[in-house]
Amino acid sequence: MHTPDEPIPPVTPPSIDTTVIVTPPDTPAVPEKIDILALGDSYTKGESVVATKNFPNQLRDSLLAAGRQVTGLRVIAQTGWRTDQLKNAIANAPDIQDSTFSIVTLCIGVNNQYQNGNFNTYKLEFEQLLQTAIARAGGRKERVFVLSIPDWTYTPYGQNYPGGPMAISKKIDQYNAANYSIAQQYQVNYVNITGISRQGIASPDLVASDGLHPSAEQYRQWVHLLMPAVQRTLGF
Repeated sequence: MHTPDEPIPPVTPPSIDTTVIVTPPDTPAVPEKIDILALGDSYTKGESVVATKNFPNQLRDSLLAAGRQVTGLRVIAQTGWRTDQLKNAIANAPDIQDSTFSIVTLCIGVNNQYQNGNFNTYKLEFEQLLQTAIARAGGRKERVFVLSIPDWTYTPYGQNYPGGPMAISKKIDQYNAANYSIAQQYQVNYVNITGISRQGIASPDLVASDGLHPSAEQYRQWVHLLMPAVQRTLGF
């Protein structure tokens, strides 16, 4: 592992109950047609699970099961992406530049941590991505949902990673403290799924067959946390 460009300053990690649900404005009487934009990395793409079982697709299915009309789902996410790569991908997706989405999710940062990126650069680029997410939600902050970074040390791969899982978990806490603070500043929803990921050793069914990424079951549990905020925002 390379030495970071500068030391990561000590920060207080968010507690396990940092999920924040923003109070939406009054909703229209006629249910809207819902389209979703999901921005992120392997955790949004759903590495090592079938595409229909990643969390954006399970969110769509949950909305359909609740009787809502979902007209679209756009996922911009790839395994290995850092914040800068996600920014570039969005800039090169002209189909979304003038679009307004009902729901926008953002989950990014694990590869900045994994690749020992500059922590201040992460904070800057995460804020820029959050600004983009708000813009793509039509400026409606209550329509944006930030998901915390999962803790990949609670997997077979992570338990055997050089340096030990405790040090890595501490870094993930620092990254999550940063994205939580920025999310609060912008008054968007924040859904803390890190606690679920930290059950991966005790509950192996939460880990995909590659021994590193979340399973379809773990994504189902993410959506279980996410849905109340989405339901409140959409008014049902």
